[in-house]
Amino acid sequence: MAEPQTRPRFPWLATLVVAAAVGFMVHLGFWQLDRLHQKEAMIAQFEAARASTLMVPYPNGDLGPFPYSHVQTVCAVVLGQTAVSGENATHQSGWAHVVDCRVEGGARVKVRLGWSDRPAPVAWTGGTVTGVIIPEKINAPADWHIVADPPLAGLQANARPDPRDLPNNHFSYAVQWFLFAATALVIYGLALRKRLKGKG
Repeated sequence: MAEPQTRPRFPWLATLVVAAAVGFMVHLGFWQLDRLHQKEAMIAQFEAARASTLMVPYPNGDLGPFPYSHVQTVCAVVLGQTAVSGENATHQSGWAHVVDCRVEGGARVKVRLGWSDRPAPVAWTGGTVTGVIIPEKINAPADWHIVADPPLAGLQANARPDPRDLPNNHFSYAVQWFLFAATALVIYGLALRKRLKGKG
């Protein structure tokens, strides 16, 4: 006489682990959507600053510069010069000439003097600089760059800094997390169904 088959036990622990993992992935998806809205608001602020005609002195006492605002400063001492890859105002590739300046109060700032098709150093010993100020890293603005406008040292105009060029991939990241969560649910659901039918 055949022994009666025992019904497989429901895997509560594994189910809780998968549910927690799926919940965390969904949370990350919504977090990325929240970051998307924050980044869009930040870019809108930067665009408003760039569109403003207000000229702010740099440095400005205890107030840090606001990214993409128009600033004016005096480069008292040129500490060094280099050329990095860059674009001109017509988006032609070439070289952006950058100097490291010491300004009033001992502060330092890098100035993109302008653009040329050659990396050879240019003659510029300092003076008044106006332009748009941007941080090297938007999340940790330790170093500031002033993109000179008008250009200096007889160079061509740099490509104008555009906040819309900032990376904003949060929506795609959110979709990825939601897809991960859905995939995990489908895979675990199939495995659970197979187990409960006694085929596992």
